Amino acid sequence: MNQYCVGIDVGGTTVKCGIFTYNGVLLDKWEVITRKAESGKYILPDVAEELKKHLEEKTIAYEDITGIGIGVPGPVEPDGHVRVAVNLGWKDVYPAREMRELMGGRIPCAVGNDANVAALGEMWQGGGKGYQNMLMVTLGTGVGGGLILNGKIVTGAHGAGAEIGHIHVRDVEGEKCACGGMGCLEQVASATGIVKEAERFLRMFRDPSSLRIYGKALTAKIVCEAAKAGDQIAYLSLDMSMRSLGIVLAQVSMVADPEVFVIGGGVSRAGDFLLDMIRKHYEEYTPILDKKAVLMLATLGNNAGIYGCARLMLEKE
Repeated sequence: MNQYCVGIDVGGTTVKCGIFTYNGVLLDKWEVITRKAESGKYILPDVAEELKKHLEEKTIAYEDITGIGIGVPGPVEPDGHVRVAVNLGWKDVYPAREMRELMGGRIPCAVGNDANVAALGEMWQGGGKGYQNMLMVTLGTGVGGGLILNGKIVTGAHGAGAEIGHIHVRDVEGEKCACGGMGCLEQVASATGIVKEAERFLRMFRDPSSLRIYGKALTAKIVCEAAKAGDQIAYLSLDMSMRSLGIVLAQVSMVADPEVFVIGGGVSRAGDFLLDMIRKHYEEYTPILDKKAVLMLATLGNNAGIYGCARLMLEKE
């Protein structure tokens, strides 16, 4: 009888791994250093070696494992092909196929995009629990998105589904986004974008602000805390960033009509204060909707990926 599932969340610095019971209880978790030398060819063998050790320690037989789900930072094609994962050095890799071979061909494996599987994890055991239609928004160095409709991940025809960080929100923008575009949501509402927006407001207005003492040391956390404390420039700049996010969420509602938006990532640590700010703008731009999506904070933190990877295997049954 299959009693367990395994989640493998492959990141650019470390690979997070977890063993779960069938109903979502995390039994064991560990990390493996991501060895990116020689086009990342050591990453999955290192993970497989450690996984074998942990299964042996817990006396878990391969036959009792439903499967291994793998999350990777890049688009994943329907056949499991990862054309490129820049942060890993991968080109033309089939992670699920390789992991299955490394485990002796005895455990089924599946692969998905890391943002999408994190959304699946939050739906299964986190902030989106109890909902079947949700968008998870990750506000970190960038802005990530994972869309789930009727309980299934929506990847789109080319793996770009829910890439909300690269929706155009601003015509007047002097710098290019990492994607090559200009005026992307990521340039405004990510942790980096929040800092840049605050710096822009500091240049525009001469009003006193606690932010002025930080110079290049200014962070999104400092901006959020200052805004909470009543600093007017911090509040106005943060509000401008969250206005852009609120508009994008309104657009998503008009296309996909999710029940819930789950907000995660480092910026989300600002809590209900940030959520209220986003909600204000989301509601402003969805006047047509009598029933609007609710906004919730993500609850799984850095574990969302491994939860989602494990759930990915249960979805395959």
